[in-house]
Formats: sequence, structure tokens, C-alpha cells
Amino acid sequence: MLVDKRVYLASQSPRRRELLKQLGVAFDVLPLRAVAGRMDVVEIPHPDETAPDFAQRMAIEKAACGWRAVDARHVLRFPVLGADTIVELDGAILGKPADRADAEAMLTRLSGRLHLVHSAVAVQQEDRVEKCLSTTLVRFAELSPLIISRYLETGEYIGKAGAYGIQGRAGAFVEHLEGSYSGVMGLPLYGTAVLLRAFGFAV
Repeated sequence: MLVDKRVYLASQSPRRRELLKQLGVAFDVLPLRAVAGRMDVVEIPHPDETAPDFAQRMAIEKAACGWRAVDARHVLRFPVLGADTIVELDGAILGKPADRADAEAMLTRLSGRLHLVHSAVAVQQEDRVEKCLSTTLVRFAELSPLIISRYLETGEYIGKAGAYGIQGRAGAFVEHLEGSYSGVMGLPLYGTAVLLRAFGFAV
């Protein structure tokens, strides 16, 4: 039986699923946390690790983790795509907020400031690994405590690097953007398409 070529997405992010659909690529989601032995990726930067390096390492580790899952489950050996998005402010890495207070502190720091969003993508099939990095410059408008509080009420900040999702209400915070909008969302479409073409996808 002929099976359509597809990719495994090593991410639970609904945003990445939507972006991958935009490319017209068939994919299956790999629920990594369900793998025996909990082969999840620990998302903690190494001492002195830069934000771009951290993002790329996370993407590579997620793709590798997904590939181990492919091995363990004896499924068809299609490529695995891993991705990670990191917000950087003045050299500091802003990850996913621990709670609402942490999210409030992050948004207060980002208010009226320029920050960088690094989105890394890695694709692995067997021992072959290819990666790309997209870096986008984002400037937020001044955010009053009331605006921040109202945003936090939406819950959009949960699970998002830098405590915001540009595709939601926080899109109104952005005064200026230089780079990849889809990269800020979590999957730079151009770089992802280039990687997938390298693995034989018609993107």
C-alpha cells in the first residue's frame, strides 16, 4: 500500500499545527510525554548559553526525542520536526511564565522596549539532522498596568515564551516588527519550508 509522505511534529502547540497546515504538509503529532521512560526535553538553558543557541539546542533535542519515539513505536520512519521559540530581552532569556505574577513581570519588562524572538526548527530522519534559526526584532508599545491586567485575564500568556502570543490580543502591543511574523508565532514558515524541501517535501 502506498503511503503519502508526511512529517512527525514533535510539538503539542496548536499554533505550530496551524502553521504547518499552511505549508500543505501532511503531518502527525507525536505526543512525546507519552513515551515510556519520559523522554521529554528539559527546557532549561545551560550556564552562559545564549538565547539563539538555547533555541537551536531545544529544537534539535525535541526532534531527537521525537525520533527516539519513532524508533520505540516501530512506526513509519518519516522525518521528525522539532521547534522552539525563545524571547530575549537585553541578553536575558524569557521563557514560559511560571504563573500569572511571573507573566505580569515579563510584560512589564517588555513594555515600551525592543526584544528579540528566536525561533529554531530542526528536522531529523535517521542520523541526518538539519536546522534553521529565525530571529525577529519586536518593539512593544508602552503597556499600562491596566492593559497588562486585562491581557492576563484572557489566559493567553499561559505556556508562551515571553508571556504573550502575537496571534492573539497581544498583537495589539506590537508597534514594530522586523523579521518573521510566523517565527514569533512559533514556526518560521520560510525556514521550515527550506528544511522540508531538503528532506524531499514539495513545499
